[in-house]
Amino acid sequence: MPGKRIRVLIAKPGLDGHDRGAKVICRALRDAGMEVVYTGLRRTPEEIVNAAIQEDVDLIGLSILSGAHPVLFPKILKLLKEKGAGDILVIAGGIIPEKDIPRLKKAGIRKIFLPGSSTEDIVAWIRESLGPKKKLPQGLDREK
Repeated sequence: MPGKRIRVLIAKPGLDGHDRGAKVICRALRDAGMEVVYTGLRRTPEEIVNAAIQEDVDLIGLSILSGAHPVLFPKILKLLKEKGAGDILVIAGGIIPEKDIPRLKKAGIRKIFLPGSSTEDIVAWIRESLGPKKKLPQGLDREK
């Protein structure tokens, strides 16, 4: 049975207006065979969580350059748990000071990719962390 494609939501939380890096990641993940949903700029934590649940994603990738990660990331993780979607993996990238990384990981961010991370490393980490997707029994398939 063929496996299901990994589904990823790439999101830009907060007021950050720069999304070139997020779009590069979207394209790299798509080219690696993943299904990618991009939320666009200036999304609230609620919008990100609702989109992730609606799109039935396996992973959320948060891209931030504004410095609002200490507030926005924990809020997103809290909302995921509250809505019963705490099993969705959350990774982050962008301008995140090294000193903030331990606190963000403790909050539940699984991996943080800093500037200079290769798209190949990001793809490999996602594949390794999610493993091959199993085909769902007939009638429960995501693709209708």
